[in-house]
Amino acid sequence: MKIFQSGERVHLIDKKERPYAVTLKAGEIFQHSGDRIAHDDIIGKPDGTVVQFSNGKLMVAVHPTLAEYTLKMPRGAQVIYPKDLAVIPMWADIYPGARVFEAGVGSGALTMALLRAVGDRGCVVSYEMREDFAVTATKNIERFMGKVPNHFLQIRDAYEGIEIGEGTSSWMFDRVVLDLPEPWRVVPHAARALRSGGLYLSYVPTVPQVMQTVQALEQSRVFTMVQNFETLLRTWNIKGRSVRPDHRMVAHSGFITVARKVEKNIWQTEQSNVIEPASQSEDHLIKEDEYAGDGLDIP
Repeated sequence: MKIFQSGERVHLIDKKERPYAVTLKAGEIFQHSGDRIAHDDIIGKPDGTVVQFSNGKLMVAVHPTLAEYTLKMPRGAQVIYPKDLAVIPMWADIYPGARVFEAGVGSGALTMALLRAVGDRGCVVSYEMREDFAVTATKNIERFMGKVPNHFLQIRDAYEGIEIGEGTSSWMFDRVVLDLPEPWRVVPHAARALRSGGLYLSYVPTVPQVMQTVQALEQSRVFTMVQNFETLLRTWNIKGRSVRPDHRMVAHSGFITVARKVEKNIWQTEQSNVIEPASQSEDHLIKEDEYAGDGLDIP
């Protein structure tokens, strides 16, 4: 059973299920709408316990999930939404023991998702250009995860290069994950820093950015299997027989681009010489081949 301790971040949930973030500290008081509760009345209690304010108001105290924490934590930069934080480690195939390079730490949300995925046997090397962002991210990470010895945060510019092991300690990264305004400028460095078979992933909000990123990947001649997509999240309201989607949804937040590094993109020359179908019938045949490859029935 998890017990609340001084220095931890907890969420107090009211009857409307609204969360209020509190960093516990012995001797401190949390005030809300004229009501108050001592932090000492929460410290030492188990996760999920009901706490009572001075005027009798009841709330539930819980340890926040990573998704809940990222939405309520202090921000130095815009955080990546949980819907994308869930998808990025899967599509980048971040596994226990992986060596991951990250650029653009921001407020630390993506960094925490990566650290969870690599586990104790892996490592995450992060470059952040802005020192104020790095300070905020470090505090957010330590408040949620404690000290993380396998996270190496440096105030450096990824546009200028990615340092890898050399000499007797030669090694390369298994994965490169970028949350930068101009990831295409890092693509040549990623091509050198990634091992063969390694994965590249970048996250950008606009169409022109993703277009330039894909162009840079194609021009590198070592990246292939490039995929681009976005994730949409729509929640539903279900109360008895009243079932409907919520009026608000988290729609477009950013484009995710994934590519794999290979020894040489042997299909690039062939792809550049492909002639588009001249007629509707030819186009129909191509679609049939695509479906046939998936093992689907063609009407």
